Amino acid sequence: MSESFDLVITGGQVVTPNGIEAIDVGVRNGRIAALGDLSGAEAKERYDAAGQHVLPGAIDTQVHFREPGLEHKEDLACGTAAAALGGIVAIFEMPNTQPNTLGAAELADKLARCENRAWTDHAFFIGAAEENVDELAELERLPGCAGIKIFMGSSTGSLLVEKEELLLRVLKNGNRRCPIHAEDEDRLRERFALVRDGADPVMHPVWRDAEAAVIATTRICRLARQTGRRIQVLHVTSKDELPILAANKDLVTVETTPQHLTLSAPDCYERLGTFAQMNPPIRDEEHRLGLWEGIRNGIVDVLGSDHAPHTIEEKQKPYPKSPSGMPGVQTLIPLMLDHVNKGNLSLERLVDLTSSGPARVYNIAGKGRIACGFDADFTIVDMNREETITKEWLAYKCGWSPFDGVQVKGWPMATIIRGTVVMKDGELLGDPQGKPVRFTDTEPFRAS
Repeated sequence: MSESFDLVITGGQVVTPNGIEAIDVGVRNGRIAALGDLSGAEAKERYDAAGQHVLPGAIDTQVHFREPGLEHKEDLACGTAAAALGGIVAIFEMPNTQPNTLGAAELADKLARCENRAWTDHAFFIGAAEENVDELAELERLPGCAGIKIFMGSSTGSLLVEKEELLLRVLKNGNRRCPIHAEDEDRLRERFALVRDGADPVMHPVWRDAEAAVIATTRICRLARQTGRRIQVLHVTSKDELPILAANKDLVTVETTPQHLTLSAPDCYERLGTFAQMNPPIRDEEHRLGLWEGIRNGIVDVLGSDHAPHTIEEKQKPYPKSPSGMPGVQTLIPLMLDHVNKGNLSLERLVDLTSSGPARVYNIAGKGRIACGFDADFTIVDMNREETITKEWLAYKCGWSPFDGVQVKGWPMATIIRGTVVMKDGELLGDPQGKPVRFTDTEPFRAS
């Protein structure tokens, strides 16, 4: 008697821990149940992946979906819809909403807002602040919490943690890996005079220079070493930080973004003006190439989109009154597939940066690889499909992308989350069924 599955994916090139294999994938009860020749198996549903690559579901561990409080820019429904359309199966959302996510009540509110609205699986960071520092060890273990986020450079509300005494208290209160926004606030304040009275956006990486990042990264690595706390330095932008990070890889993991790997100054500011403005900034070509060297040398562990949308009207304010941030969750996979086709990295390395890397860094339970027993999460892509990124394709509330009009080779064809086809051929299917992500370092043991 043949095996029976809920879903069988056939005909594709499947990226497994063994390499790229021409095998079928069988799914049962939301998990991967079999790999191999399943041509004789019974299945309630089949997906024909002929001519396509089946990747482990991509995870974007840095997004700002603006809900609650800033829903005119984005919300959890639109943000996760954009993620699913772009091939993303799970997102981690940041705490700088209104109110800031500082405690159990704010986390519970965000999780409740996702019920029957989130298209992808999800988790939320709680922000470190002076008022919650003594509760962080308890807060980081709450279901649905991705960890504790530290902003060393400009942020909202009380989320700015710049004093060394407070940084040490945060790092000592808890055990999970802390993601860090590493810019030195003192240097940013000192150099703000360069742009205070108005300037061209091309001055953004001059004001927020590489030294501001180097100072903060050096400092947080020292404090991580002093406390023994694991950290993740987010959206690394400069080649100068990479030797520091490489020297601390036993404690420190590293993220960069597709924007910093794709755009460079001054061209992006000359073309896009304030729409290229984000923190830390897009820097010059020397830094962009340095980040690619960090990819090739294995220093970079994770790619995150740092999806941080603002409305067109907000971005059109004169610099520096214009807000920093750009959308990116829906374009992460297309941009990086294009880089694969250009020879900048291998498909296996991309999987490491978007699936197994996030799972490894954040101890995600059951996601990040195509292996029996793991969640049946898949990002199915056509490596040969050529498309143009357009505003019409994007699900963002803000209605724009710095990559509008960019042609890419390589495109997400389907997003499958826990065995359910959520997106196929550019269309969302069914109803939102996203669930909280689970973590191996907080999940309690349950006897069978």
